[in-house]
Formats: sequence, C-alpha cells, structure tokens
Amino acid sequence: MRDLFDKIYRDKGPLGKWAAHAEGYFVFPKLEGEISNRMKFQGKEVVTWSINDYLGLANHPEVRKVDAEAGAAYGSAYPMGARMMSGHTDLHEQLQNELAAFVNKEAAYLLNFGYQGMVSTIDALVSKDDIIVYDVDAHACIIDGVRLHMGKRFTYKHNDVESLEKNLERATKMAEQTGGGILVISEGVFGMRGEQGRLKEIVELKKKFNFRFFVDDAHGFGTLGATGAGAGEEQGIQDDIDVYFATFAKSMASTGAFIAADKEIIDYLKYNLRSQMFAKSLQMQLVVGALKRLDMLRTMPELKQNLWKIVDALQSGLKARGFDIGTTQSCVTPVYLKGSIPEAMALVKDLRENYGIFCSIVVYPVIPKGLILLRMIPTATHTLEDVEITLEAFDAIRARLENGTYKRLSAAVTAAMEK
Repeated sequence: MRDLFDKIYRDKGPLGKWAAHAEGYFVFPKLEGEISNRMKFQGKEVVTWSINDYLGLANHPEVRKVDAEAGAAYGSAYPMGARMMSGHTDLHEQLQNELAAFVNKEAAYLLNFGYQGMVSTIDALVSKDDIIVYDVDAHACIIDGVRLHMGKRFTYKHNDVESLEKNLERATKMAEQTGGGILVISEGVFGMRGEQGRLKEIVELKKKFNFRFFVDDAHGFGTLGATGAGAGEEQGIQDDIDVYFATFAKSMASTGAFIAADKEIIDYLKYNLRSQMFAKSLQMQLVVGALKRLDMLRTMPELKQNLWKIVDALQSGLKARGFDIGTTQSCVTPVYLKGSIPEAMALVKDLRENYGIFCSIVVYPVIPKGLILLRMIPTATHTLEDVEITLEAFDAIRARLENGTYKRLSAAVTAAMEK
C-alpha cells in the first residue's frame, strides 16, 4: 500500500506545477481598491478587464447604501438554519417571485451559490435510468454535476447541433431500454469563448426527440435580451427552456443564484436539492441586496446600454486591428494568440507592468496547447478611453510576441521548470 499523498508529492497537476512562478501574480492575484474599471495591482493603477461586474452595480452608490442598511438591520447571520427548518422569510419568497416574473417562468427558487446550486440541480433532476446529453465545453459546475449522475451521459461537440442530434438518437435508444428520460444541458453564453449556445436550434429538436432542456445562463442574465432576461429571450425561445439557471455573481455583482421553471418542477426541486435542504439559508443582507439589484435591472435600461457601448467599441476595435476574437456573441471578449505558457506569462507581465492593463490569462489545459487566450470582461463602468488604451497595448504586445521577445524573456522560466 502506498501513502495517499504520494500522487500529490509527485504531480502537482497541469496548473499546479507552475505555482512557484505564477502564484500571486498570474494566478491568485490580488486586485485592490473599489471595484471599478480602474483598480490597483501591486501598487499600480491598471485598467481592469477581469471583474464580472457587467452592469457596474458592484460599487454603485444605491447598491452600497442598500447593502449597508441591510447589514445594519439584519447582520450577517439572519436567518439562521436551512430554509426548510428555520431560514425561510417573506423576503426570500418575494425575491423568488420577482426573479420568476423577470425571466418569464412560473416559479423560482434561490440557491446559495451558483456552482453548488448547478451541481445539486442536475443531481436532483435525474435518476440512474435517465440519460444526460451536454455540450463538451460546458462549465466545470455542469461537468461536476454530471459526474454525480449514476446513469449514462453523452457529450456533443461544442455548439454542434448535428452532433447533438446523433447523441440524442443514442440517448433515445438507451432511454427506451432503461425506461428513463433525457436531459439536455447547454449554456446560454459560454463564458470562455463568449459564444451563445444554439438554444433556438436545440429547442427545434424537441419536435423530433423527447427531452427536457436545462440552460445555464450565468453570463446572459442581465446582459442579453430586450429586458435583460438572458439568452433565451435574445433568441426568442425563453418559454421552451424547461429549467433556467442564473447566478447573482455576474450582472447582479453579488453572491447567490436561482433556478426557474414551471411551479410543479420548482416545488419538486426545493424538496430534493440536497445542497439547499442541508445548507444555511441565503443571508438576508444578500436577499435584500438582490431585490435592489433586480429592481435596477428592470428600471434602468441605461446600465445595459452603457455596457454594450463599451462591448461594441472594444470588439469592433480588436477586429479592425486584425485580432482573433473568435465567434463571441456576448459581452465576453476573448483574444486568441499563439504561444507557449512561458511566453504567455512574459506577455501578461509586460501588459500589466508596462501598459497598465489587467486581464485574465487562459492557457492549457483549459484551452489547447500552443494557444494563449486573453479574456476580457467589459463593464458599464469602463470608458472609451479605457478601450483605446487597451487596443494600443494589445498592438504592442502582439508585435513583441511575434518578434520573439517573449520567447527570449521566458527562457529563464522554462529552464527553471526543466530542472
């Protein structure tokens, strides 16, 4: 028998092996100051493109006032206990009802955290006889929820409806044998690439196959659709989404999430979601704050308008300069470059130290080897000046990447890793 920790000592994982060179700077960086378009990183002001504060609510004075007043009124403990036992209030119900109405569903149920809630919802929706069919590029919370499933599961190629159809044929044959049903899962917006899920085309397949459709709309909620109700509203098929999920961590700039569906489905889930049945209720300060944020989403369309002004300027500017931003159809703005992980580290350090631009870096194993993804999240608080500064910086770092500057600068890191 070997020591359980032997594998940890031998292999830190594809990302963990870079910890000595990356931690505190490239991963687990510390941004300081009020959440905004400009923050401090290691004592220097940077234009910040890594904050999921789409509508600029995180530091909005009205939001901060309500959050502070709710904190003073309720503290951070109330209500104590799980919702089923002692943690249920009128305000929890009010928020659920308002969220359901906003996304055009009969009912909604609050979740403490998006990740936890997604995992638990998938677990509650399926039994061992059911089959799950989901997009291969689904978020980690979906993948982890699927891992709990004791039955069969199939992935279809990313946003590939033909691949989905083939897998639905397989799933249908299997469901006929097991006596189970089929759950299809997609994202409303894929958070890494920025592409919208092909929800309209997936819904069309309901005419041919018998399945239920679950959509994770974390990045679409508040940013897409005429009213901000998300990717389903944007594509005109909101009514055909059987279970709708969104988090408060993006447009709402807070903590928590919700699911919405027909009342009978929500009634079932609230009695069978283990992560909510056996967890403390969402604290009142967050509930009151979410009510305020939702009201602002409904009554202040200028928030979304300001966001899209920045999105359009940034994305059109990048495309005009010849950058590859993939096929994004949302606020998420990826920039794809070619290079190694050490080159990516040198590039990002240059971008932060010499150009005052802070954006997230994504490398293998999240994306294929040889690619560098710089992922930017525009917000309503950014300015056109921020966009212009960023475009000029990206021109400069691309030139240095192509002329081999970052390869030379990264040689010492590569050598140290090989020792």
